[in-house]
Amino acid sequence: MTEDSRKGLGDKVQEKVTPQESKSTTDKVKEGVTNTADKAQRDVVPDDQKSSGQAAADKASRTTDAHKDDKSMMDKAKDTLGMGNK
Repeated sequence: MTEDSRKGLGDKVQEKVTPQESKSTTDKVKEGVTNTADKAQRDVVPDDQKSSGQAAADKASRTTDAHKDDKSMMDKAKDTLGMGNK
């Protein structure tokens, strides 16, 4: 897998700053799918085979994920669709 198939930092920032209410259901589902795929790729390729920037971003992402609450897949799906509890 190459870094070309990874979600770019600009895309990630854009997704975070855009309010969920402004996104269509299709956009929310697409983000959920691409986030899951990006995290899978993050964990498949060893950090020493990535650029220094990608390795640092992946390490930060893993650290963030390790500190999140354990949520069921249903809760994650609801959050992705903007239907989770706030």
